[in-house]
Amino acid sequence: MIEVTEHTRNVLLEVAKKRKIYVEGSFLKILKAPKGDKEFEEYLKFCKEKDISTRKKRLEVTKQVQQQNKELESAAKENDRVNKQLSRALDEASKSAEEAMIAKAEAEKLRDEAQQGMGKALEDLELMQKKTQFELIGKIVTVALWVILGVGVITTLLFAFTLVAGRENPILESTWSNLFGILLTNSFSIIGTIMGVKYATEKDK
Repeated sequence: MIEVTEHTRNVLLEVAKKRKIYVEGSFLKILKAPKGDKEFEEYLKFCKEKDISTRKKRLEVTKQVQQQNKELESAAKENDRVNKQLSRALDEASKSAEEAMIAKAEAEKLRDEAQQGMGKALEDLELMQKKTQFELIGKIVTVALWVILGVGVITTLLFAFTLVAGRENPILESTWSNLFGILLTNSFSIIGTIMGVKYATEKDK
């Protein structure tokens, strides 16, 4: 312990009164008031109490700073975690958008291919229908011509027979005469029907 001299005592007391500056820290542990000096003993007691209070305040401030640092560190970790989640979410959203665009392009491609296939199928169907119509018309015309030709041949043979036999048959003569008119009329009718069908078919295109 160090016993304070009178001069030091007076200086410390004067500084405390005028400037409110007190001794603090570990230095208080080695200071000793002169015997019988109650005033300096009170001064040292006050300094020790003030030092303890100051240390407590400093400790509280330190604890608060440490707690704030922990909270800031925790907040930084949470912020980093949220940023990582947000980054992953953005990456997934970007990937989903890219996949959606690819799927859309593929769907449009398939739609175009389907439309082209449908158009081709319709063209093939139309061509088949036209071919069927022409084949049917051809068969009808062939049958009609054979029927007309058969009737004409039979009538001509009968008319020739009556001429050779020297017999008159007004009905057969009239029938043979009208037959060529009927053949001519039916020929024009068939040709007109074929041309009408062809014109209608070309107009549909």
